[in-house]
Amino acid sequence: MLQYSKLWTTTLLTMASVCLIIPSVASAQDDAKETERVKESGNVIKELVDSPSGIPMSVLNKSECVIVLPSVKKAGFLVAASYGRGVMTCRRGADFKGPWSAPTMMQSSGGSFGLQAGGQATDFVVLVMNDQGARAVMKGKAKLGADASIAAGPVGRDAEASTNGTMSAQMLSYSRAKGVFAGVSLSGTSLGPDSAANEKLYGKKVEATQIIEGSAGATPDSAKQLLAVLTQKSPRNVSSGK
Repeated sequence: MLQYSKLWTTTLLTMASVCLIIPSVASAQDDAKETERVKESGNVIKELVDSPSGIPMSVLNKSECVIVLPSVKKAGFLVAASYGRGVMTCRRGADFKGPWSAPTMMQSSGGSFGLQAGGQATDFVVLVMNDQGARAVMKGKAKLGADASIAAGPVGRDAEASTNGTMSAQMLSYSRAKGVFAGVSLSGTSLGPDSAANEKLYGKKVEATQIIEGSAGATPDSAKQLLAVLTQKSPRNVSSGK
């Protein structure tokens, strides 16, 4: 009887240990996903600014923030809705003319992503062109086209935002699928900070505004390429009044 009791106790202790280990492993895997998402966002930006058919430097130099949503996928075969996750970095300072900030994690949802993606994984980049657009997405879920105006961005290294709709838009959006870059409309899509992902990436609850302001702590190592590319290609904001 004593031997059976010891065996039962050992079994219970083993099960308890496993129960403690599993959440830790799951948490580590979640943290790895956020880190990988930041790294992949850096890869997308590098390819988009290095490509002759990517984002025009004259447009990037006038942006306040850059949002990258790598590998957005359609939710289902007959479902237009989609869900994407990525990052946003902004030029620091009250007037958005300082150095690029640490990334805040972002999430998107809405029909436009699924319809534009055509059922395949697609990378999206959104340039935020003025202060109002930047604050709209930082404070919570913003519906593009309603809470913030958006237009398909011009493509090509020497292209300019020439049409009235493009020049006046608060945001310009781009897509990349199978290596092909294009301006794409994301009107109707909701976009905002991903609080849970920010907590995993920074190890504490932190607001998107705190991250952009630089008060959230150290910048993650995973953001090195993203920030290095933007700092090299667009070190200062040259938009009117900056």
